[in-house]
Amino acid sequence: MPAAPVRYSPDVEKIAADEGKTIEGLNETFDTILDRVAKDSGHAVRSVHTKAHGILEGTLRIDAGLPPELAQGLFATPGEHKVYMRMSTNAGDILPDAVSLPRGLALKVLDVAGERLPDAEGTTQDFVMVNGPVFQAPNAEKFLGSLKLLAKTTDRIEGVKVAASTVLRGVNKALTAIGIESPTLGSLGGAPNVDPLGETYYSVTPFRYGDHVAKFSVAPVAPALTALTGTEIDASGRPDAIRETVRSEMAAIEGVWEFRVQLCRDLERQPVEDPTVEWNEDEAPFQRVATITVRPQDSWDAARVDAVDERMRFAVWTGLAAHRPLGNINRARNAPYRHSAEFRRRYNGCPIHEPVGR
Repeated sequence: MPAAPVRYSPDVEKIAADEGKTIEGLNETFDTILDRVAKDSGHAVRSVHTKAHGILEGTLRIDAGLPPELAQGLFATPGEHKVYMRMSTNAGDILPDAVSLPRGLALKVLDVAGERLPDAEGTTQDFVMVNGPVFQAPNAEKFLGSLKLLAKTTDRIEGVKVAASTVLRGVNKALTAIGIESPTLGSLGGAPNVDPLGETYYSVTPFRYGDHVAKFSVAPVAPALTALTGTEIDASGRPDAIRETVRSEMAAIEGVWEFRVQLCRDLERQPVEDPTVEWNEDEAPFQRVATITVRPQDSWDAARVDAVDERMRFAVWTGLAAHRPLGNINRARNAPYRHSAEFRRRYNGCPIHEPVGR
């Protein structure tokens, strides 16, 4: 049996003295990416996960009868909430889909009651995830170094990026075949060019979960989705192949995903401050707390794309105090996410809204 879940206290975090300087560096580097892409395209976009492949509208149903350790925060009260899901790729510029990068899933849950995080507008709860269980850097300072490299290559030599991605995919597949996984190669363009509808997504960083500490995951369970798991999309000569594929698939299928929670049970073996450490599921299993259902729809409906992709932001610091982001990577995401949204608002002349479901 797994150990009892760790109780949350402020002591689970270890805040370094130089984190403010790192955050300043992140803001400056994001500015480089934002400004370059905006000047080239005439339109400001997100500094990461810029390109969306589908915008879905659905329903989150929180399970009834959850045990006390799982009935926390948003998930303490059974019921339904409208949700928006944004599927994306993690580059900071708009690239053809032949450059294969990790997939992202941003989830916005509407009409969530409860004490808010500082400066969290509206009544929504955001979750931001990727299709891998670990982060590419152990701390914000190392992540800043990677981001500076990304900034230098943003919106440059597109053909070279496509060719490099092809090579890196081959290297990554060879390593995977002998049991070696490389998040770094994936982040540079060597990720499999998978269908985002079949992927399992992870928060990779930990969060407060009411009385406890947890990571989150969203996993496909509908047969129509699990049939797509691992399916690769041929993007040759099709710059928006992923978007086109998702649009074709979602027109005919009903998608169901489980929202799962992984409670921390040992702070040494499931650390808060190092997101490169995967929490072993045998010791800290994922447990279902809700389902997300998306009926057949146009995943690139113009009005929804405008409302969600252009006029909303997704940020881990938008939500309840009961789901406070934890660890240095999460602390470093607060100011830059706001900074990016403010740049978009200012450049495009379009306010960023937090929606309501009613």
